[in-house]
Amino acid sequence: MVFVHGTRTSSAIWRRQVDALERSGHPTVALDLPGHGRRMHERFSLEGALTAIDEAVDACTEAPLLVGLSLGGYTSLAYARRHEAKIAGVVLAGCSTEIKGKPLGAYRRAAAAVTSALRVGGHNWSVVTDMLAALEGYSPLADLRRTAVPVWLVNGSRDPLRMDERRYVEARPGTRLTVVPRAGHDVNAHAPVAFNRVLLDALQELRQRGGLAIA
Repeated sequence: MVFVHGTRTSSAIWRRQVDALERSGHPTVALDLPGHGRRMHERFSLEGALTAIDEAVDACTEAPLLVGLSLGGYTSLAYARRHEAKIAGVVLAGCSTEIKGKPLGAYRRAAAAVTSALRVGGHNWSVVTDMLAALEGYSPLADLRRTAVPVWLVNGSRDPLRMDERRYVEARPGTRLTVVPRAGHDVNAHAPVAFNRVLLDALQELRQRGGLAIA
C-alpha cells in the first residue's frame, strides 16, 4: 500500500495507518512529495509528484493499493489515470471537489486546519501557491471517468472538500463512497479506525478479484 499526503503535511500523517497495517502484515510505503517533509527544499510540481509516486510504486513487490489524502488524492488520481497498469486500485480521501473558483478558499482553509492540528508543515506557504499553479486546469472528474482501476472515496462528513462527491460517484460506475460521521478533512487522523477499515475492506475486495496476492 502506498500513501500520499496532502498540502503542507508529510508522510508523518499516515502513522496510524502504517502502524496498524504493518501489524496486520500489510507492507506499506508512505512517501514525501516535493516541497514537503524530507523534500521540503524542493519546489512542488505535478510532474515531480507523479515521479515520486512512481518511484514508490516501483519499489513495491506487487501492484499496490494507492491511497491519497487531499493533494495526495488529486495526484494519486492523476497517477492512476496515467499508470493504471501499475496499481491495483486507488483510495481518494478529502479530494471530492474540483479545485477551481470558490473551492480554492476552502482548500486553503482545510490545508491550514490540517497542518495546525497535526503540527506539521512549518510556515512554508509557497508550496500552496505551487500546488494551485500545478493543478490549474486539472479536472479530477475527467480523469476519474477514464480510470479503469477500482476506486474508493473516503470523506469526513465535516470536510468542506466533499461538495462534488456525488458527481464523483456518478462519473465512474462502481466507485464506492464512505462518509465518516463527525470527521473533518483529515479523515484518516480524525477517525483512524473507520479509515483503516475502509483500507482493509478494499484490500480484501482486491484479493477476491485477484488484484492482490494473498498475504
